[in-house]
Amino acid sequence: MPGTGFCSCWGGRVLPLLLAYVCYLLLGATIFQRLEKPAEAQSRGQFQFEKLRFLENYTCLDQRALEQFVQVIMEAWVKGVNPKGNSTNPSNWDFGSSFFFAGTVVTTIGYGNLAPSTEAGQVFCVFYALVGIPLNVVFLNHLSTGLRAHLATLERWEDQPRRSQLLQVLGLVLFLTLGTLAILIFPPMVFSRVEGWSFREGFYFAFITLSTIGFGDYVVGTDPSKHYISVYRSLAAVWILLGLAWLALVLPLGPLLLHRCSQLWLLSLGQGCGTEEASDRRPREGPTAAREIQVTSQDFLTSKRRLGN
Repeated sequence: MPGTGFCSCWGGRVLPLLLAYVCYLLLGATIFQRLEKPAEAQSRGQFQFEKLRFLENYTCLDQRALEQFVQVIMEAWVKGVNPKGNSTNPSNWDFGSSFFFAGTVVTTIGYGNLAPSTEAGQVFCVFYALVGIPLNVVFLNHLSTGLRAHLATLERWEDQPRRSQLLQVLGLVLFLTLGTLAILIFPPMVFSRVEGWSFREGFYFAFITLSTIGFGDYVVGTDPSKHYISVYRSLAAVWILLGLAWLALVLPLGPLLLHRCSQLWLLSLGQGCGTEEASDRRPREGPTAAREIQVTSQDFLTSKRRLGN
C-alpha cells in the first residue's frame, strides 16, 4: 500500500531526523540566550548611561532632540553610511565596493551592512539575484567537478599497489592542508593586519563569510579611518568565490579521505594476518615433522597392502 510505505518512511526516517533538527535548534537557542543575553543587557544599560551623561554635559539638548539625532544615525547606518568620520569618507558604491556587493548577492552571504536604497536599485537587485544565484551554483559545481577530476584515480585505487595508495592519501592530505592554509589561515591573517582585528576576529569573519551566514558584524573595507587600496574589496570578493569553490571540493573529499585511511589500515591488518598464515604454512621441523612423515609412510604402506590384496 502506498499509504503504508509513506507512513513507514515518515516514522522510520523523517520523524527522527525532524526531532533531531528541532532539538538541535532548541539547544542552539538555549546556549545563545545564556551567552548573549547578559552582554546585551550590559550594553543596553551602558548606552542609556552614555545618553544621560551626554544630556548632562550638553544642557542645550533635550531628550527628544537626542532621540531624533540617534534616529538619523540609525537610518544612515541602514543605508550603508558610516556615521564615523565626515563627508570625505570613501563611497560605499565605488566600483570595488559594488563588485564586492555583487559577490555577496550571488553567493547569498548578504552581510546586511549595505543594501540598495533606491527603488530602481532594489528592483534590479531582485532580478540580478534570480539569475546570479543559480549561475553561482552552476559555476561552483563545474569548478569543483573539474578539480575533482584530477583526483579521480582515488576511485580506482584498489587496483594499484599499496605504495601508490599511500602516496595518493598523503597527496590528498597535503592538498587539504595547503588549501586550508591558503583559504582559512593566510586570508584571516591579512584581514586582521589590515583591519586591526585579532586573528580570532579575522578567522571568525572568514568562517562566517565562507559559510554564507554573513552576520555583518565584521566586514572588510568599511572603516572610514583607514585608507584601503582601490582593489582591496574586489580581491576580497575573489577570495570569497575561490573559498566557496574550495569548500565545494573539500566537503565531499573529507569522507573519502577517512574511507581511504580506514581501508589502508584494514589492508595493513590483513597483510599482518597473511604473514602469520604464511608462517603457519611453512614446513615444520623437528619431532613434529618426523611424526607427520611417519604417519604418511604408514598410510602409504597400508594402501599398498590393500591394493595387493
